[in-house]
Amino acid sequence: MSSETEKLLSFVEKPGRYLGTEVNAVYKEKAVRFRFVLAFPDTYEVGMSHLGMHILYEIINNIPSVACERCFAPWPDMERLLRKKGYKLFSLETKRPLCAFDMVGFSLQYELSYTNVLNMLDLGGIPVRRKERRADDPIVIAGGPCAFNPAPLSEFIDVFVIGEGEEVIQEIIHLSLRVKEQGYPREERLLALSELSGVYVPAVAPRKRVLKRVVKDINNFCLPTKPVIPLTKIIHDRISLEIARGCTRGCRFCQAGMILRPVREREVGAIEKMAENLLLETGYDEISLLSLSAGDYTHILPLIERLMDRYSKRRIALALPSLRVETLTKPLMEHIRRVRKTSFTLAPEAGTERLRKIINKGNTERELLETARCVFASGWPSLKLYFMLGLPGEREDDLEGIVALAHAVLKEGKGRHGVTVSLSTFVPKPHTPFQWQRQVSLAEIEQKQAFLKKKIRHSHLFVKWHEARMSLLEGLISRGDERMGELIFHAFQLGARFDGWSDQLVFERWERAIKELSINVDDYLGERPFEEELPWDHIDCGVNREFLIEEAKKAQREELTPDCRFSDCHFCGVCKAAGLKTIEASLPPPFEEIIEVESPAETVWQVRYEKRGLARFLSHLELMEAMKRALNRAGVTFGYTQGFHPHPKIVFASATAVGIESLDEYLFLYVKTGGQPSRFTEKINIFLPDGLRVKEIREVARVSLPRGFTYILTFPAGWPSDIEKRIADFSRASEFRVVRSHKGKTVVKDIRAFVSRLSFARETGEMKLSVSIGLQGTVRPQELLTEVIGLAEEEVARVRIVKIETLF
Repeated sequence: MSSETEKLLSFVEKPGRYLGTEVNAVYKEKAVRFRFVLAFPDTYEVGMSHLGMHILYEIINNIPSVACERCFAPWPDMERLLRKKGYKLFSLETKRPLCAFDMVGFSLQYELSYTNVLNMLDLGGIPVRRKERRADDPIVIAGGPCAFNPAPLSEFIDVFVIGEGEEVIQEIIHLSLRVKEQGYPREERLLALSELSGVYVPAVAPRKRVLKRVVKDINNFCLPTKPVIPLTKIIHDRISLEIARGCTRGCRFCQAGMILRPVREREVGAIEKMAENLLLETGYDEISLLSLSAGDYTHILPLIERLMDRYSKRRIALALPSLRVETLTKPLMEHIRRVRKTSFTLAPEAGTERLRKIINKGNTERELLETARCVFASGWPSLKLYFMLGLPGEREDDLEGIVALAHAVLKEGKGRHGVTVSLSTFVPKPHTPFQWQRQVSLAEIEQKQAFLKKKIRHSHLFVKWHEARMSLLEGLISRGDERMGELIFHAFQLGARFDGWSDQLVFERWERAIKELSINVDDYLGERPFEEELPWDHIDCGVNREFLIEEAKKAQREELTPDCRFSDCHFCGVCKAAGLKTIEASLPPPFEEIIEVESPAETVWQVRYEKRGLARFLSHLELMEAMKRALNRAGVTFGYTQGFHPHPKIVFASATAVGIESLDEYLFLYVKTGGQPSRFTEKINIFLPDGLRVKEIREVARVSLPRGFTYILTFPAGWPSDIEKRIADFSRASEFRVVRSHKGKTVVKDIRAFVSRLSFARETGEMKLSVSIGLQGTVRPQELLTEVIGLAEEEVARVRIVKIETLF
């Protein structure tokens, strides 16, 4: 990281988002002939939770002479700094601007991230519109579920990848590398890419029919094997392990259930090996088993039983984030609760069985109540219920049904458990049987939300709802044509960013853009006839139009369509288009014998470590997580707390502020690991991010708390001319009061009592500071610089602060 870019980190809310020094990150500089950057149009915390990014990162970096790096949408504070300083948005690994790459690949997971796509292109020095790009500008590609309607972004994206990317991304890069080295002009590069299967290039062949790419056997891609370990807390901070892909339940509102067909299950043995490898590579203590419907995995119960038998004594928890009501059984719950009780969300989707038939959600009220009863009886304190508002055929009695179900589930908990009712708005997505349906208006949704908020009233019932204005925009864009691109661009110019974040959305910008472009919202959200040509009709997800129309008609007749895995084929067309049928996993013997080892008695270790360089920008929480994962990976066995959510017993002696380096930090561990603790020092260091290093580990009798610290503060050239006088005046003073604001309260504090030594050496530009810790806390070096030396906050950021000693 250049010194100029590094200076930005002192002025942003979460510098850990931009460091790029994570364990398992790949840095390639020598013999690189093609540079690719994975661009995720949301924050680091969201993007690093996305399994697809980790898979593609590893696949691309496994190609010789090709470097793959990462970039995430900068938070508004970082964007302001980049624009103010005139810097370009950069990658994490080498800090190259986006315009310096050969190819920039966006992941389109959510329509409300589209303004972030445009913003990242603009900040990265790439012309936003594809027609304005020059010969040496990167090729901009995009994939993900939103690419199944490429029309709204077709003026900004050069190449769309339709379907699953593991195989096609390799074809794209090998072809791009070859035509680059052969000197093809930009237009001919795009022409060559358009000939690949599953690739849509708007400039070459607008509305050309493109059939999605399908990975026939997901066992050929047991990835990632070495995921990048995030530096900051991410949304899903755990191992994500895909056990199956696709779903044939046929929920008529569900786009993923249509575009990800057919079902392909990963072999049980492969899942077990992946779990073991990922635990060793990451140091996480939770595994999330991913699938559109995890309970439908053929061997879900024996798989969970094997994993828990293997890992429960190591306190590794299991999470199943996607379960249908009828597949959450008591045996599943009993195995999951062996370590800790991860949360459960049940999705009835609709309040009555009539409406559940319309949407082809076959579960019953009886099944929901039996499952809720089992969840509460097994010790879970709360449950979340997920419903959609505005579904086709919805009536007032369906809303009353939500109220009745919520109270019925609460009753199963006998008033001692909490029930959260989560309400989202139905959006009729492309490639679903409901793609011709209207989306209810903003006024209607707000009326429905108000009705339910009024009706669902109980101290143990909690109602949450998705922002209705976001749903309106989501529907507008997801059902849109090329004209929606102009709306997105106009909203971007008006300042729209992070529209999927309720605290960042400024809906008035979109309203203004809609008005200025004279867009009639009803043209996009209204009902459409079956014979109408849709903007996404040339994108073939494998499910044929006739099947979708028949399913739409069945919805009108309130008829269910059974799962084709357990009934006759419904001729949706996917198996023929993909060239395969559903693949179910087999159940081989466990891949490795479990050997029980008796744990030694619990002892206390003192770990002395340092944080230097970019690691100084890690927050205390981020540092704690990095240390915990490294200790796990090194084979240290923690002692754990008791209770509902057991935690490793780790005590950090102090919390050094962000931006301060330290040569003398301490933490204490309660461990059940035999042998000499010093033998773990180098093992742990292997698994720590750059700048963090363990210096010494020893066994101690008890945890000790520090009584003070010593710092060296190094000033850049041009320190205040009266610095010695200020220090002398402070040293002679009997007290020195400063005003602090803490949690909305103003606190007056005497900081003089905490300073035992303060001196300045003009020849080196160094100030030495020793402080003590008392009942009222201590004094931070930054306070001395602002309150005593008189520096502005921007000047403080240029002073290097190093803690050189912790006093016990």
